[in-house]
Amino acid sequence: MSLYDRLILPRLIALAMRAPQLVPFRQRIGAAAEGEVLELGIGSGLNLPFYGASVRAVTGIDPSPALLRLAEARATGLGVTLAVRAGPAEDLPFDTGSFDTVVTTWTLCSIGDPHAALREARRVLRPGGRLLFVEHGLAPDARVARWQHRLTPAWRHIAGGCHLDRRIDALVGGAGFRIETMDAAFVGGPRVATYFYSGAARPL
Repeated sequence: MSLYDRLILPRLIALAMRAPQLVPFRQRIGAAAEGEVLELGIGSGLNLPFYGASVRAVTGIDPSPALLRLAEARATGLGVTLAVRAGPAEDLPFDTGSFDTVVTTWTLCSIGDPHAALREARRVLRPGGRLLFVEHGLAPDARVARWQHRLTPAWRHIAGGCHLDRRIDALVGGAGFRIETMDAAFVGGPRVATYFYSGAARPL
C-alpha cells in the first residue's frame, strides 16, 4: 500500500465526507437503526453522533486503520459503545445472525466486490434485521451516466477505488434483499457523483 493510500487518502476521504448536504441522510439512518449495529466502511465515524437510544452498540469495519483511529476518537464522549475491526466487508469476521441492523453509507462504491459484501451483510443479519443504505451511483440521465462510465476508470485510482457508475438498487436486490423503501434523486454537487440511493431492505 502506497504512502498516499495509507496516510493521505484517508484524510481526504474524512474531509470530503463532512459535506453538510450529507447530514440529513446520516440523521435518517441514525434514527432508523436499532439494536446491535454493524457499519460497513465506518470510515472516520461520521454517522456515530446520529445513532439514537434504540441502538445498543455499534461495530464498525473498515480496511483503513487510520480511519478507524479517527472513528474511535470521535466516539469518545458520545455515549456510543463502539468496537472496530480492520478488514474487508467481503469477508466479515462475525457469526451468522449477529446484528439487528447493517448500515452502509457511501461505501458500496469503493468495495472491490460489492456483491460479496452485501451477501455477507445478509448473512450476519438476524431474522427480521434490516439493511440501511445511502449510496451514490449510476444516474438515470443517459448523458450523466455516459460520463460516469467514462470517468470511473481514472476516478477509482485516485479516490480509493470509488466507482461512479454502480446501480445500487440492483446490487442490493441481487444479494438476496427485498427493498422496502427507497428514494433516488440528485442532490447538490457534481451530477456524476451525486445521484443518491437511500433506503431500507430486509433479507428474503
